[in-house]
Amino acid sequence: MKLLSALLLCLSLLLGGCSGPPVFVSTDISAVPWGKDFSLTDHHGKPARLADFRGKAVVLFFGYTQCPDVCPTTLSTMREAMKLLGDDAKRVQVLFVSVDPARDTPALLAQYVPAFDPSFLGLHADENGIAATAKEFKVFYAKQPGSTPGSYSIDHSTGSYAFDPQGQLRLLLRHGETPANVAADLKLLLAGK
Repeated sequence: MKLLSALLLCLSLLLGGCSGPPVFVSTDISAVPWGKDFSLTDHHGKPARLADFRGKAVVLFFGYTQCPDVCPTTLSTMREAMKLLGDDAKRVQVLFVSVDPARDTPALLAQYVPAFDPSFLGLHADENGIAATAKEFKVFYAKQPGSTPGSYSIDHSTGSYAFDPQGQLRLLLRHGETPANVAADLKLLLAGK
């Protein structure tokens, strides 16, 4: 009995002292040396850099408006995560970076992106600006020919990046993650974890 009591005491002390790093559902990429900033334009025509969103958690996703599956499901997941965040959603900024500058005009982005949530912003640049931003964030994208010159598709990376309110890249959110898990990770970032 003494041995059992001693083991239970040790276990409770060990568990009580477990206040290690936060447990994120998403992949913690805090240590990567890339993904520091971008210089794009939002769908209102205003310049946008990461520092413009300081004080908010930022979710950055690369896609295009004619994407048939990954992009609309990612934006829908973010919409649902924002609902789950309640008032904390005001402290989160979702940014959709177009990898299709030829077709994704500011006017089209202004219709498409806020249709998921009015607070979401579409970001764009010319081909060189998008290429530089994609390189900075290790994002893959490649045009795939369609039956006509304007009907091409674009293969692209499917994850989203989450930054803490200080502008530090922290998480890679996997495509297909549940809104509840995304919201839980964003709550941790907002809490300073």
